[in-house]
Amino acid sequence: MIAGTRVEGSPGTGTRGLTDPVRYPQSAPPAVRTKRAFVLLVMTLVLPGSAQIVAGDRRLGRRSLRTTFAAWALLVLGLVLAVTDRTLVVGIVTHRWWSLVLIVVLLGIALGWALVFVNTLRLIRLPLLERGVRPLVAATLALLMLLTSGSLLYGAYVLTVGRSTVGSIFQSGPAFDPVDGRYNFLLMGGDAGEDRTGRRPDSISVISVDAESGSTVTFSIPRNFQNAPFSADSPLWDVYPDGYNCGDPCIINSLYTEVAQNYTDLYPDAADPGAEAMMDAASGVLGIDVQAYLLVDMGGFEQLVDAMGGIRIDAGGWVPITAGEIPGTDPIRHYPPDGWIKPGVQTLDGYHALWYARSREFVTDYDRIARQQCVQQAMIAQLDPATVLTRFQSIAAAGTQIVETDIPQDQLASFVDLGLKAQGQETRRLTIGPPDFGTPAENFVTYPDFDAIHSRVQDMFAQGADSAAMAPLHLERAVVVSRVPAQVPAQSTDDGITEEYLQELATIGDDLTLGELLSDNGQCSPA
Repeated sequence: MIAGTRVEGSPGTGTRGLTDPVRYPQSAPPAVRTKRAFVLLVMTLVLPGSAQIVAGDRRLGRRSLRTTFAAWALLVLGLVLAVTDRTLVVGIVTHRWWSLVLIVVLLGIALGWALVFVNTLRLIRLPLLERGVRPLVAATLALLMLLTSGSLLYGAYVLTVGRSTVGSIFQSGPAFDPVDGRYNFLLMGGDAGEDRTGRRPDSISVISVDAESGSTVTFSIPRNFQNAPFSADSPLWDVYPDGYNCGDPCIINSLYTEVAQNYTDLYPDAADPGAEAMMDAASGVLGIDVQAYLLVDMGGFEQLVDAMGGIRIDAGGWVPITAGEIPGTDPIRHYPPDGWIKPGVQTLDGYHALWYARSREFVTDYDRIARQQCVQQAMIAQLDPATVLTRFQSIAAAGTQIVETDIPQDQLASFVDLGLKAQGQETRRLTIGPPDFGTPAENFVTYPDFDAIHSRVQDMFAQGADSAAMAPLHLERAVVVSRVPAQVPAQSTDDGITEEYLQELATIGDDLTLGELLSDNGQCSPA
C-alpha cells in the first residue's frame, strides 16, 4: 500500500495531520501520485471494484466485487466442466437459447468492466499527474480495456457468428442413437457445374465413428459404382427391387439427380430427397445403417480451404489442373492442362486443393479417390482450435455457403466432442473398389461382390485402431500453415521430371507416357 504523507494544515489535525494519499492524492508527492495511478489500474485489472473500495465509491466497489466474484465462480465452473463434461460445455455454447444467454452475459461483463475502468480513470485524476506521465497512464488504461472488455466483446462476437452459423447449417429435429456402437455419416462433394444437369456427388464417402472412442474408418465409394442395393424398408425398394441396376446410366452418383428430379415424392418429409436416396444406397453397399449426411458444394470448397489458410500435404506425384474439353471429341479429350501441382510437401490454397482432389486426367478414378481421402484428412487434422479461433469468421462464412446437412443441431455438442476424440487418432481407410477390391481390369465396381464388401467392412470395425489392413494417415504430423500464392511455380523433382516436359507430352497427346509418369499421383498424406 502507498505510505501516508504528513502535511501542514490538514482538516481536523491542527497545524499538522496525516492525510491518506490513496483517497486524497492532491496531498501526495508527484512520484506517489504516479505509483498510485498504476496501482489502481492493476487493481481494476485483477479485481474490478477493489480500486473503488480503497479510493472511491465504496458502494460501487462492493457491487463490482460481487459481480467479479460471480464471474470468477462461473469461469471456474466452466473450466471444471470442460475437464469433466466437455459435451455439456459444447452443448451450452451451441444451444440456440443458452448461447444467447452467454452472449448477453459476456456483453454485460464487458460493459461493466469498461465502466469500472472509466471510473478508475476519474479516481486517478489525470490533472494531478506530471505532464509526461499522463499519456502513459492513458495508454495503459486503453490497453487494459482492450485486453479485458475488448476480449469479452470479441468472444461475444464469435459466439454470435457461431450461433448464426450453427442455425444456418444444422437442422432442428430429434437426436439419433448410434447403431451397433457407431455413428455413420455420408460425406458427399457435390458438383453442379454449368455443363451438368443437376448436382452430382462426385466424391462419396461414409465416415464411421466409434461412439465411445472416436475411432474412425472412412469408406470411399467410387462415383461409377453400379448395382447399389436397397433394403426392403427403403422408399426406393419398389422402384429398384434388384438394386440400381440399369447399366452405365445407373452409376451411383447419378442417383442423386435421378431422385431429385423424378422421385421426390418417395421422400415427402426430406429437405433433400437426393441426399436421402444416397444414404439408402450407401447403406446397402456397405451393409450398415448410414444415419446422416453432409454435402459440401465443391464450387465453394476452395473458399473453405482459403479460410483455413490452406492445407499442407505430402503429394506423391504430379497432378494436372484439367483444362476445358475439346469440342467434338469422342471419347472426350481436353486441351493441355492449365497447370500442374508438383510432388512433395507443400501448402495448397483453395484453388489448387480443389484441383488436387478432383483431377483424374491421365490416371484412374481410384487415384483421385485416394487424393480425396488425403485432402479430407488434412482438413480434419488442421481444423484445430487455434485455426478455428484465429480464422473463425471466414471459416463460418464459408461453411454456411457450402455445407448442407441433416444433423440435428441439438446433437452437435456430442459430435463435436466425438470429433475431438477422433482428431488424435489414426483414421483407417477402405475404398470399395481398386486397389482394395480387385483391379480396374476386373471391373469390380460394375459387378460388385456385396458379401465380400460387407465382410471387409465388419473386419475394419473389428480390427480397431491398430489395424494394419490399410495404410493409416498420421494426423499428428499436420500443422497450421499460411496461405500460399495463387500460382504454384514450375519446378522439377528429384527424378528430373519437369512441368515443361509433362506439358509437352500433353500437347502432343502422349497419354501412355503421361499415365506411366503420373501413376503415383494417388499417393498422398497430410504433412
